[in-house]
Amino acid sequence: MSTSLKLLYALVLVALFAAGLLLAKYTPWQGSSAANPGYAHLGGDFVLNSDSGEVRLQDLRGQLVLMYFGFTSCPDVCPTALSTIAASMRQLSPALEAQIQPLFVSVDPDRDTLDNLAKYSAYFHPRMLGVTGDIETLDQLVKNYGAYYRHIPLENSALDYTVDHTSRVYLIGRQGELISTIAHGTSVADMSALIKQHL
Repeated sequence: MSTSLKLLYALVLVALFAAGLLLAKYTPWQGSSAANPGYAHLGGDFVLNSDSGEVRLQDLRGQLVLMYFGFTSCPDVCPTALSTIAASMRQLSPALEAQIQPLFVSVDPDRDTLDNLAKYSAYFHPRMLGVTGDIETLDQLVKNYGAYYRHIPLENSALDYTVDHTSRVYLIGRQGELISTIAHGTSVADMSALIKQHL
């Protein structure tokens, strides 16, 4: 191999190494909005409906909000995520637990009535609120938070359709700012530690 070819290979390796370092530093779905510009354009206030009336994010100032998008007919992902949220809260003292407001946002408003949402959410934790809105409101909300959902038709099924959706917990700070997202499958201990860190 000629010297010039060896030099070219060496330069390519150095460039790849440098690119790897840059990518390792850019993790837009970790950390807080203050430390990570990936959250700067995400989040914001919203108004949704519950069985007891409107739920406004601005009215929850002073509390830590744990928000999850899903639907009550979800066979496994939603129950797992909501159970983890509830178990994580129960790891905390009653005084800290009282400073957290979990929200289950249904992206299936046609099937999830407010009454059913309330019962479903309370099954996981008595403080969890089941909320939803019309499709336009939900579309704007998921866009604002960098989330996703899509109704998928089901052939030969009584359900008619299912919903594909983001399975992350959105951690919203006391001033209404998006702090972080917590990936599906995060352990109860890790989620509880992250929550406690921001209380």
